[in-house]
Amino acid sequence: MWQYTYLAINFFTVIICFLFSFHPKIKFHRHFKAFIMASFLVAVFFIAWDVWFTKIGVWWFNDKYLIGSRLFGLPVEELMFFICIPFSCVFTYFCLDKFFKLDWKPALEKIFVIVFIVILLCLSIVFEDKIYPFTTFLTSAISLFTLYFILKVSWLGKASLIYLILMPGFLAVNGILTGTGLDSPIVNYNPEQIIGIRIFTIPIEDSIYGYEMILWNLYFFYRFKSKESEDVIVA
Repeated sequence: MWQYTYLAINFFTVIICFLFSFHPKIKFHRHFKAFIMASFLVAVFFIAWDVWFTKIGVWWFNDKYLIGSRLFGLPVEELMFFICIPFSCVFTYFCLDKFFKLDWKPALEKIFVIVFIVILLCLSIVFEDKIYPFTTFLTSAISLFTLYFILKVSWLGKASLIYLILMPGFLAVNGILTGTGLDSPIVNYNPEQIIGIRIFTIPIEDSIYGYEMILWNLYFFYRFKSKESEDVIVA
């Protein structure tokens, strides 16, 4: 029974969002192709990161909660994580953006992005001797800079607000993965390679890791979604 725990977490994370994707007022199912292409593209990078960190012992997985199948050294449930979590987050963003006005004023968004980049860069320097926070803070700073100043996206403030709205779900899912309510964690972390500050059982770095992953999923989702619209117009 316990070997299905991580699988069940993935399933219950995505199932409600998946079912509501077909709601006539939402119609997110029309964009499944755009999501799949976006999530696959982003997953390539994050799975490579995951494989590397698993190989060098930054984190590892408890076989008690896994069905046992692995690919690239990762449990199949971990690979599913990079589809299920982004699906729920992108779906939620899509719905909130569709029904609510959550856009930030450009000046406020610019200040937020610049300040956050500076904070992340400073944190990467402070924790340069710990590979998880160093890599996470540095790549997140680079991602924000790239998205805002090079790719010129105008939704980072809105996405950040929605990510905060999603935080209870993040705490629930990552909480279980890191041991909340279980005899032992599903995902274990090398204490020498993390800051040591936790939100309940969750290393604080996970919140930034997830934030960066969702930003890139949103970027590519809307790029592919726009391409779908262009193809319809051409046709």
